[in-house]
Amino acid sequence: MRTTILFGGTNKERLVSVASAQALHLALPEADLWFWDVDDTVHEVRAEALLGHARPFEDDFKPGSHGVGLEQALDNASTEGRVLVLGLHGGRAENGELQAMCEMRGIPFTGSGSASSHLAFDKVAAKRFAAIAGIQAPAGVALGDIDAAFAEYGKLIAKPARDGSSYGLIFVNAKQDLAAVRDAARTEDYLIEPFVAGVEATCGVQEQLDGSVTALPPIEIVPAEGSFDYTAKYLLKSTQEICPGRFTPDITAQIKEAALKAHKALSCSGYSRSDFIVSAAGPIFLETNTLPGLTKASLYPKALKAQGIGFADFLHDQVALATRRTQK
Repeated sequence: MRTTILFGGTNKERLVSVASAQALHLALPEADLWFWDVDDTVHEVRAEALLGHARPFEDDFKPGSHGVGLEQALDNASTEGRVLVLGLHGGRAENGELQAMCEMRGIPFTGSGSASSHLAFDKVAAKRFAAIAGIQAPAGVALGDIDAAFAEYGKLIAKPARDGSSYGLIFVNAKQDLAAVRDAARTEDYLIEPFVAGVEATCGVQEQLDGSVTALPPIEIVPAEGSFDYTAKYLLKSTQEICPGRFTPDITAQIKEAALKAHKALSCSGYSRSDFIVSAAGPIFLETNTLPGLTKASLYPKALKAQGIGFADFLHDQVALATRRTQK
C-alpha cells in the first residue's frame, strides 16, 4: 500500500497539523504528502514546500497546487490502495467524521475509529465513560449554575466541549470572568468545572503489533505563565515538559493505569494521550486525545523517546496496525 501523510484540516488546529506533518515526513520520507485545505480541497504537496514552511504554529500553510474535493481525494485513496497517516488534529479530523468517510471506503488510517473518535472528542461524554471505568474526573457545572458554583468553589475553569490545543480556555478567577464564559458559550458548547489545584500531567498509550496496549512514561508539565494554553504549548520556550515526570512510583503507576483505562473505556485504537491534574486526591482525568500532536515540540513523541521507542518505528507499527484493522 502507498503510505500518505494527510495533514491540514478546516479547523483552528490546522496550524499544529502542519508542524506534525513536518515531523512525520522526516520520519517517513517515502510517504506522499496530502494537504487538506480550509475550502475542503486536498492538494498534493512537495516535501520542499512543507519543510520550507518556517512558522507553522503561527502562519497558514499555502499548498500552491491545484486540489480536488475531499470526497474525490478519499475515493482516489481507496482506488490507489493508500493507507493514511493522520497528521491531523481537532474538528472533523478528530471528531470521527473523517474516520467514518475512510471506513465507508475501506481506507486504512492511523489512530482510532469513527465511533471512538466521536466519543473522546466530546469532553462531557468522555468524562462519563472515564467515570464508568473508575477514573476520577471533576464534577461538571451547568452554565445556569455558574454563579453559585463560583461562590462555592472560588475558582472555575471553562473550555470548549469539543476543541483541542487549549483553544478557548478560560480561567474564572473573578466575577468579571463569568461574563467571558457566558459570551463564549453563545457560540459553542462549553464545559465548566471546579478548578482543581495540582500538577499537570499527560500520559500516552500505545497499541503494539501483538495487540497488547501499554502506557508510556507520564510527562509533568510546568507552564511558565501559569497555564498550559496554546501559547505555552507551542510558542514559549520557558514551558517545562519533564519526561519522565517527577512523580512518586505510586503516582506514576496511578497515572499510567488511568490512561490505560481511559484508552480502553473509549475504545481507542493505535494510540492516544490522556491529560490529568495530579491533585492531593490523586490523578484527576481531564480528557483523552485520539490524535495527539506529533510535532517536534509535542508530548507524545517525547514519551516515546523516554521509553526508548524510535518515532519512525512507532509510525511503521501504526501503519501496520491500520492496514490489519481494515483487512479484518
